[in-house]
Amino acid sequence: MRQRNAPFGRTLCAMVTPFTSAGTLDVDGAARLATRLVAGGCDGLVLNGTTGESPTTTDAEKRELIAAVRSAVGPAVPLVAGVGTADTRHTIELTLAAEKAGADAALVVTPYYSRPQQAAIEAHFRQIADASGLPLMLYDIPGRTATRIAPETIIRLAEHPHIIAVKDCSYDFLGTQRVLAETDLAYYAGCDEHILPLYAVGASGCVSTIANVVPEEVAGILAAFDAEDTALAAELQSRVTPLIEALMASDLPGTVTVKALLNALNLPAGPVRAPLLAAEARTTADLLALYEAGAPVTGPGHAA
Repeated sequence: MRQRNAPFGRTLCAMVTPFTSAGTLDVDGAARLATRLVAGGCDGLVLNGTTGESPTTTDAEKRELIAAVRSAVGPAVPLVAGVGTADTRHTIELTLAAEKAGADAALVVTPYYSRPQQAAIEAHFRQIADASGLPLMLYDIPGRTATRIAPETIIRLAEHPHIIAVKDCSYDFLGTQRVLAETDLAYYAGCDEHILPLYAVGASGCVSTIANVVPEEVAGILAAFDAEDTALAAELQSRVTPLIEALMASDLPGTVTVKALLNALNLPAGPVRAPLLAAEARTTADLLALYEAGAPVTGPGHAA
């Protein structure tokens, strides 16, 4: 078994935030979904991320969600709370609140919209890291924020004792490998199509969106690689590729497609919040058909 620096687990799910039919936070549904994900092989959960509709949940709802999931899964499952905003002061407030609510770490995205320079980005992360005892996972996703965390900036930030991980959606494989080579940061693939490629070059695991619906399959990819069955790992990654494409590479946000499929499977999800719109019935039917056509996982720890 390969030994990796995986402080928050190996298979993390970027969990959706379930809502009731009235659009309010579904605390019971969140607890049931979190429990299912852990039973399915997720050894860590990311709450209040983009998939969790953090832009449209209130600060109070974010705290309530963390507390409810912590109660449901117990103290042993790492909970990483999304706290990133475009405002450094507000991000610090959310980080402190997440710590108090029971989170084990904070996921901090690059400030968006204002497009700060690298020096400002570095200062932003350092201020948050200084303000709380929580370890930080930097979130590099320029497709949403319009600004990279440059590899040089990440390398400097790695010197901070509270900055210990990165969720990587940079689509800069060369830059990622450079940071892996020059730091001890725990790297997590944030794009489902990169789960196996990044793991193969030394990443710690993944923060997966599709794990909301196929946690066993996602866990199986990494388990097969750890068992040194690289052919099976590649097969399992290929097996989920059509679902990744349908859920994540369409014109709809992943939150919309994942919630549509979860609802079709009678699992906790509920509606999305405006400005998002629910998937059309045809789209949901296509997603369900693709899911049902998938072959079962056969890998270490998974029965055929």
